Amino acid sequence: MSRTALIDYGSGNLRSAEKALARVGAKTVVTSDPDAVAGAERIVLPGVGAFADCMRGLHAIPGMIAALEECVLKRGAPFLGVCVGMQLLASVGREFGDHAGLGWIAGEVVRLSPSDPALKIPHMGWNALEQTRPHPVLAGIAPGADVYFVHSYAMRPRDGAHVLATSDYGGAFAAVVGRDNILGVQFHPEKSQAVGLALLAKFLTWRP
Repeated sequence: MSRTALIDYGSGNLRSAEKALARVGAKTVVTSDPDAVAGAERIVLPGVGAFADCMRGLHAIPGMIAALEECVLKRGAPFLGVCVGMQLLASVGREFGDHAGLGWIAGEVVRLSPSDPALKIPHMGWNALEQTRPHPVLAGIAPGADVYFVHSYAMRPRDGAHVLATSDYGGAFAAVVGRDNILGVQFHPEKSQAVGLALLAKFLTWRP
């Protein structure tokens, strides 16, 4: 099994993510070392909290963004962003002002606005995943499978073809996005029991 770098930049639920990856056989290194990231075979970027804080966390590690770009954009290593780690793929996040993201998938991150005023923000809990486009990492996941979300904002890609699955919370939002070797999930695979573990296992064998 290839070596997977789980990025430690002060903004992720690292212990749960590391344990979930271990359960599906990943050889994982939790690291904030850009050299380790640049040489990794696969990358997982977690994220919890506000968009701007997470971007600041990445920028605060000298060479980290350059290492991610070298590994993911130039070498084509499979990449998985989780929750805010997915949102950081966007061009801009609109949480507490406008903040530049990585820009790997053109689009914006906007606040959820459920059509039903009884639905509370943040959106917390289990919701059905509806695949809109085929993808190897989603293969075998049953239509309507429940996954676990905790978020107040969601990504809105500019190109609808980059939305691979949606969920509904008073309106549809992007639950999985991707292009080329880049994949992002708004939900938490490490908290999504069998479905989440199945997705992580597929990610470990995915060869874009």
